[in-house]
Amino acid sequence: MTKGSVYIATSLDGYIAKADGDIDWLNNIPPPAKEEGDMGFAAYLASVDCMVMGRNTFDKVLSFGKDVWPYGTLKVVVWSRTMKPDDIPDYRRDTVSCSALPPKELMQELQDNGHKKAYIDGGVTVQEFLKAGMVQEICLSLAPILLGSGIKLFPTDGPQFNLKLKESMSYSNGMVQSTYEVLPNEE
Repeated sequence: MTKGSVYIATSLDGYIAKADGDIDWLNNIPPPAKEEGDMGFAAYLASVDCMVMGRNTFDKVLSFGKDVWPYGTLKVVVWSRTMKPDDIPDYRRDTVSCSALPPKELMQELQDNGHKKAYIDGGVTVQEFLKAGMVQEICLSLAPILLGSGIKLFPTDGPQFNLKLKESMSYSNGMVQSTYEVLPNEE
């Protein structure tokens, strides 16, 4: 099965966005020191061969403007029950498609199409793929900010997940990035 991997930043209290979806708080975090590069994002993108993102995340990235697309030519599947192919802007149709398949079926389809590692992004999408057992790795960057409320990254009503720390790094901008292996549930 295609491996599911998450690379995401949260506030120290576990929020990926404010309640209205605003992520401008990330702009308040200074960039890391020049020698620290991009905190591994380019290397991470090079390690995946496709991406599954939620509709809200897709719409948020589109709001940055036509010329801002951080994923290059990476195949992106927007996971949505309501999105139709005509909802994808013409200038993104060469690399973006949409699907409403359940997580396991979508990951199987990605595997059948030759994909080995999928970047899973977006709050609900990460939660649902995690609950379905389709996330095997999480790279979590904790930002030195407390939002107090907003959109949580991890489910508050789901099963317990055990993780194994693979590595952890701190950066000059106060970010702490940890990569975990998601261990199989013993249910």
